[in-house]
Amino acid sequence: MLQREPIAPGVFLNTIPADKFNRCRISLHFRFPASREKATDQALLPLVLERGYSACPDMTQLSRKLARLYGAALTVETSMQGADRVLSVSITGIKDQYALSGENLTAEYAAIAFGVAFAPYFENGLFSKEAVEIEKATLARQLESEVNDKRLYCVRQARRKFFGDSPAGVERDGYLANLPAVTPETLTAAYWQILKTAQLDIICLGADAEAVRHAALEKLAAVERQPAPLAGYLFMPARPAQHFREEMDLVQAKLCMMFTWDQCVDPAQLNAFRLAMSVFGGSTTSRLFLNVREKQSLCYYCGSRFVSPTAFMMVDSGVEPANADRAEAAILKELQDLVDGPITPEELENSRRSLLSGLSSVGDSLAGLENWYYTEILRGGQVHTPEQAAEDLNRVTAEDVRRILAGFSHSVSYLVTKKEEPTHAE
Repeated sequence: MLQREPIAPGVFLNTIPADKFNRCRISLHFRFPASREKATDQALLPLVLERGYSACPDMTQLSRKLARLYGAALTVETSMQGADRVLSVSITGIKDQYALSGENLTAEYAAIAFGVAFAPYFENGLFSKEAVEIEKATLARQLESEVNDKRLYCVRQARRKFFGDSPAGVERDGYLANLPAVTPETLTAAYWQILKTAQLDIICLGADAEAVRHAALEKLAAVERQPAPLAGYLFMPARPAQHFREEMDLVQAKLCMMFTWDQCVDPAQLNAFRLAMSVFGGSTTSRLFLNVREKQSLCYYCGSRFVSPTAFMMVDSGVEPANADRAEAAILKELQDLVDGPITPEELENSRRSLLSGLSSVGDSLAGLENWYYTEILRGGQVHTPEQAAEDLNRVTAEDVRRILAGFSHSVSYLVTKKEEPTHAE
């Protein structure tokens, strides 16, 4: 069970015992409002931070240091949570009691994690120009390669049409056109703004919480902090469905459909959403899988998922180009049939059992535990355990599922399909 306590303005220490593991994990999650203007700097920042920090500025040195700590692993990454962005620094390694020579491993791990976050390697007060240029090239290749994964490309294009200029539509990986303008100066300014204004959640799984607290307070004492309000949950208003088509050299077409729920999500309804997604398209017993994929053979894959911070549902599928319109109509029909028609006890319980199985496995890994509890923290309000969620899930009825699905309206369809062959008159 998570224990959560404030230790400084806008800073919380979250402790999870994780007793059954021989490894521990320390994570720092900086959360702040997403910015389109600064998105590319904020996307580049994790790549530069992961290269090293003031006490260990070289990537080779850092790799050796982690290896000496029994193969500890460091990750720095960014993610989008609705209209907020999260910058995360995490380190995982064996627990103190398994150290061969009695080393204080938690203190070592904390020194690295907080060093990366609060004391990066600077040259004359700025990020290294060489490091910035190297990682700009890395990010450019990543952005340029998006189109090579047609499924991912289609999903992202649909999201762009769905969100438009909304803050929730800010790109996690930034913008290729803005990359040339990123400099050590702009990146350093973006870093200091995050350190000053972000809400910070420190998650300590199986590590010495007091050592983590000490490291946090020591670093925070040297930083001027003015935590800014967060954007929080939002939703996109309902509108008539828009259809977009893009032609490429490919064989299998990709179709992504976006639906809005037209209001912010009440966390108390989350288990009803989970079961609704599973029944509709989130499992191998779902309507989309059994009817659209298996019975009608209209797609190679077809699944739905719900994103609660922005209250939208996405259905993406791989289809034969000639079947794209039929697949879209079939997907919409399955949704309407669930709203208007019966939901059998068998399909409801099959989906429920699948979700309960997933909830029972949350505690099988440190990453699973952290993801569960940090997601609960992000939602605000009471933090529930997986066991509490399972109890609530068992109370969700077919009528609850029907009410959830009835609230969705189709907003965007984006089709990436093959180029049409030109016709030649005889």
